[in-house]
Amino acid sequence: MRSGESVRPFLKWAGGKYRLIDRISKQLPEGKRLIEPFLGSGAVFLNTEYERYLLADINPDLILLYQTLKDEGEVFIDYCQSFFTPRYNQANRYYELREEFNDIDASERKAALFLYFNRHGYNGLCRYNLKGGFNVPFGRYKKPYFPRNEMRFFAKKSRRATFVCQDFEKVMLRARKNHVVYCDPPYVPVSPTAYFTSYAKHGFSLHDQERLAFQAKRLSDRDVTVVVSNHENEITRAMYQGAKIVSFPVKRTISCNGSKRRNADELLAIFN
Repeated sequence: MRSGESVRPFLKWAGGKYRLIDRISKQLPEGKRLIEPFLGSGAVFLNTEYERYLLADINPDLILLYQTLKDEGEVFIDYCQSFFTPRYNQANRYYELREEFNDIDASERKAALFLYFNRHGYNGLCRYNLKGGFNVPFGRYKKPYFPRNEMRFFAKKSRRATFVCQDFEKVMLRARKNHVVYCDPPYVPVSPTAYFTSYAKHGFSLHDQERLAFQAKRLSDRDVTVVVSNHENEITRAMYQGAKIVSFPVKRTISCNGSKRRNADELLAIFN
């Protein structure tokens, strides 16, 4: 269910779905509300047309940014731009603000700093240490881009949206008939043996993947369509058994070793 010309999210986001929006939207049926339990940069939200949206993520800093943008609009956008000057594009200032960010409670300033880090931090990463502190290093960009127009579009469209910071399972349980659910969870590793060495410690385990698949099947039994993105491998094929599978190659390398790099296949599992 496409909205027309593709709209870019205002955040950089690893694994963002902007480049795949045409493939994904073809599998999303009409409905009154789209539910996204793993919102990320919001590419699917921005490029679909539903009456209402329930948009969730487990990251409270991300949801704080979106909610503040929705509530304050242009005033907040102007405030965010005040951090996009040469004075703030310096390593020492970046690290001072990062320390402050990790000490302050939810506020307009914290929301603006999250955007600042997204554009000034290394490679647009969003990463936290074991104590929950944001720890992405300074990116050393000559002139970070300020996404004013993209933020304006997001703010306008968010009038139709409700933002929540909740576990995906609780969010999915809010789906009803005439709702559509799109899930973009942290992907399973390409190698089935990689789970306990490089993946589970990041907070989305094999058990979480199985919980997601179970809820998708459960909702489809209640006439709710659920579409899930993931790598295509033996784990996901087994987990999504019974769903319609659409697979395709993507231009994404899966190894830091250049001699072993290759494109990884993705799939969309459609439960309906």
